[in-house]
Order: sequence, then C-alpha cells, then structure tokens
Amino acid sequence: MVRGIDYGGMMHRAMQRLIADVLRAVAEEGLPGEHHFFITFDTRDPDVEIADWLRERYPDEMTIVIQHWFDNLEVTPVGFNITLNFGNSPEPLYIPFDAVRTFVDPSVEFGLRFESQPDDDEDEDEEEILDEAEDDDGGDDAPKGGAEVVSLDKWRK
Repeated sequence: MVRGIDYGGMMHRAMQRLIADVLRAVAEEGLPGEHHFFITFDTRDPDVEIADWLRERYPDEMTIVIQHWFDNLEVTPVGFNITLNFGNSPEPLYIPFDAVRTFVDPSVEFGLRFESQPDDDEDEDEEEILDEAEDDDGGDDAPKGGAEVVSLDKWRK
C-alpha cells in the first residue's frame, strides 16, 4: 500500500520547530532590536499549565505578549515555559507547541497561523490578533502594518 506524503503535517511540525528555534535564541540572547511576539494558544489543551484564575478568565484561548518583561524562558522539543507579569503578579506558564494557534512578530510583519479543528472559529481570532499588532500603542517605535499569515489548509486535500 502506497501512502501519500503528508505535506501539511510536515509543514506544521516545521513551523513548530521554527517557533522553538526563535524562542530558544531569545532565551539565550534576549530579544533583538524591536522584535516582540504575540502568541495565541488554546487554553483547553490538557497540557497547558496556567494559573486557575487565568484559565477562568480565558476559557478557550489566550494571547500573550513577549516583549518588555519576561523571565524563566525555557524551550523543550514539545513546548516552552515562561513567567510573565499580569498586573504586577508574575505567573509561570507552560505552553505546548501543539496548543499554539498563532505566532506573530509585528516588528517584521511575520506571522504563522496554525489551523484548528473544523468546529473552531479561528478567522475572527486571527483578525483580532492582527488588529492588536497593528494597533499596538508602543509609541513612535510601534510597528507599522499587519502580519503575514501562512495558512496550511489551502494546500491540504
């Protein structure tokens, strides 16, 4: 029996490795220049580890920003740990790469979007994160324009 080549799955794993490589470099050297990231993830994923109050506030998905203050960034082959500040309260998070829905670096207009299950409505969420990236009130150094989004589904059969 001849199997087809799973290009979609291969691209999905390659994009996850790209995110892992970027985060690994940031963990070792810090964020270069104006780079910063908006990462949206599925809080329903059983391997996501976040505080109960965050899960209650974001029962479906959550977008984090890695920019000015973050700590304890550690990247594994399957996910990453990071501590972020929520209202002057540092909170540790663990996010598996399988839970990541979007990864955007608005400083260079780069973005990845991972297609979700057919019953999820990701189109509105994609527009929301891109709007957030465009509307960032970071002052004069705020990035201009939206992000390039790569969708795998247009190549899947």
